[in-house]
Amino acid sequence: MSTVIKQKRTSRLKKVSRALAVIIGAFITAYGLEAILIPNNVSDGGVTGLSIVGSQLFELPLGILIAVLNIPFVFLGYKQIGKSFAIFSVIGIASLAYGTSIMHHIPTIIQGDTLLVTVVGGIIIGFGMGLALRNGGALDGIDMLAVLLSRKLPFGTSDLILFLNLFVFIVVSTVFGLQGAFLSGIAYFIASKVIHTVEEGLSGSKTFKIITTHPELMVETIRDRLGRGATYNIVEGGYSNEQFKEITCVINRLEDSKMKEIIYEIDKNAFVAVYDVAEVKGGSFKKRNIH
Repeated sequence: MSTVIKQKRTSRLKKVSRALAVIIGAFITAYGLEAILIPNNVSDGGVTGLSIVGSQLFELPLGILIAVLNIPFVFLGYKQIGKSFAIFSVIGIASLAYGTSIMHHIPTIIQGDTLLVTVVGGIIIGFGMGLALRNGGALDGIDMLAVLLSRKLPFGTSDLILFLNLFVFIVVSTVFGLQGAFLSGIAYFIASKVIHTVEEGLSGSKTFKIITTHPELMVETIRDRLGRGATYNIVEGGYSNEQFKEITCVINRLEDSKMKEIIYEIDKNAFVAVYDVAEVKGGSFKKRNIH
């Protein structure tokens, strides 16, 4: 009984630490926006970029726009990725909205140097967003939309993220001008590279290869809780000559933390190898609802 209680306590602590990391990532992103990018007429991409434009045009608080415009994407995240991801995303988006509100009048740390603004601003918001994604939450809904559209249209996720953000930067140009839109695009590009470094994979999928003493339970749990199918390969140990069932499962990047959580819960001593995959098409790689 004490072991079960200890496991529950450990699970709670992990969820709390992940939530704190998402909140920290959101506040770092808010700082990058309010202390560097926005005062220099440079925007971000995605829903945050549209919120910045709306804030400038209609003189509405940025935090309120970030919260409101992300609501449909949070719902989309819940339906397509799962309850846990939606909860962490709500925490992250709410923290980002609150962070921009309390940091709205902080001093600008860089003024006028456009190159420095885009580089430093891109690095800071990229680090914040990457930290949130690494811990199972998102601060912007545009990635969720791109993941969904990639299953409906003959385009890769990365292509759709680029296309959606091109539309955003066209809108940005109406407020910050053409130069502001170009600088915003450069800042977003730098941020995306930082996100890739922090979170390990901006728009691609991941392949998990798992060797465990409970292969049937592992596959069943992945199917029930993550909505993903898996395949078996019979492999043989080079030294022991013992045969194992190696599990292969392909997921999208937003499911990475949930997948690792499932593996650890079933067999914390399982052998796991993870590979980045650029794109996945065809077969049964479709997202089912997760509850």
